[in-house]
Amino acid sequence: GSHDSFSYWVDEKSPVGPDQATAIKRLARISLVKKIMKKWSVTQNLTFKEQLEGGIRYFDLRVSSKPGEIGQEIYFIHGLFGIKVWDGLKEINTFLEQHPKEVVFLDFNHFYAMDDSHHYFLINRIRSVFGSKLCSVECVEYVTLQYMWEKKHQVLIFYHYPLYQEYSFLWPGNKMPAPWANTTNVHKLLQFLETTLEERSRYGTFHVSQAILTPRVKTIARHLIRGLKNTLVHRNLPMILNWVKAQKPGVMGVNIITSDFVELVDFAATVIALNDLLLEEDESAT
Repeated sequence: GSHDSFSYWVDEKSPVGPDQATAIKRLARISLVKKIMKKWSVTQNLTFKEQLEGGIRYFDLRVSSKPGEIGQEIYFIHGLFGIKVWDGLKEINTFLEQHPKEVVFLDFNHFYAMDDSHHYFLINRIRSVFGSKLCSVECVEYVTLQYMWEKKHQVLIFYHYPLYQEYSFLWPGNKMPAPWANTTNVHKLLQFLETTLEERSRYGTFHVSQAILTPRVKTIARHLIRGLKNTLVHRNLPMILNWVKAQKPGVMGVNIITSDFVELVDFAATVIALNDLLLEEDESAT
């Protein structure tokens, strides 16, 4: 999985998003401030299509309306506005059309400046783009690849807002817990990932290990121009990748792992290779 999956492009010319504090919105009237924000808002370099081609199958999505804009258009957001959600969904759907055995998880976990009418607009967009590819809510343990292929389903949508109850194809957010370490320290992060795996629910939910470091205000202040990638990500990714390599998948093991800048190391290939351990277990059991 990728963290803030859509943030490969953010619009410096748009207003600062409603996910930001009032003080930041005031500061952002200075054009240089938005340039700096961009360096800290972008957590991926690859487009959806490139991420999919690289093996990413879980997408972490934050969305917002544009206050003051007429209509109910919804955009991706991380500090600054990204592309229209509709354009991103179409790009993902094109990949799925070309690869009918691939399955993706779309986790809509943060909503800003959205009332119910915005949600209905977005949910209808999701339904119209994916149609019969959408997998209805089911017992998590039943949802194997075999199950998805038999039903010709390719998309699981997780929707962290009460309206999910009105639609059979919206999985509740609590089926996709993603505990967040909120630290700049890689050792604290790895300890947190270990602890939350031990606390992972044994049945009935997926589980996201967020292998990401989060800058604090003082981190940004000290390294304004360097940005997220050069300050936190480059230096710590090798240690994070070593942690991934040491994991085991399956019950109480890792399930979905997300990272920033997924192309900087062999992240997706390393995570995918963990599945070989499950195959080895099956072989030794038979």
